[in-house]
Amino acid sequence: MEQKSSFSLEQLKHHFKRGTWKVMVPLLLALVSFVLLAIKFSWNLKVVAAVAFAIGLISNIFLWLLSLVALTPLVGPLIVKVLALPFVWVVNGLGYLVSFVAIRRGYSRDVITYRALTIALLIGIVIGFVLGSLL
Repeated sequence: MEQKSSFSLEQLKHHFKRGTWKVMVPLLLALVSFVLLAIKFSWNLKVVAAVAFAIGLISNIFLWLLSLVALTPLVGPLIVKVLALPFVWVVNGLGYLVSFVAIRRGYSRDVITYRALTIALLIGIVIGFVLGSLL
């Protein structure tokens, strides 16, 4: 007896409507200005980050920004593919974990150097993947 799936392919496909930029651009500007105001008035950054993350997830603003990057000819889809790689997520997550532990122990100056090297590594991976795919 064959069991039917509760989801159909049509339900899983999400089609974006034309004109979403009319909503997303003001929402993105409002979100950026909210974060900048929070930094200026030194609000609790954990709460601000949680609110910005929740608004971004609910409104799909992160997906919209990635789709804008993907619209760049030749290079855009490759950058989006690299950003979706689990390796990049693991390296970045481990970087944050090591940074948290090191800051707790008083190595804040070393953490700045370490995070700069990690960001340089990730940017190098992206550039290498894009150039390797183009050549």
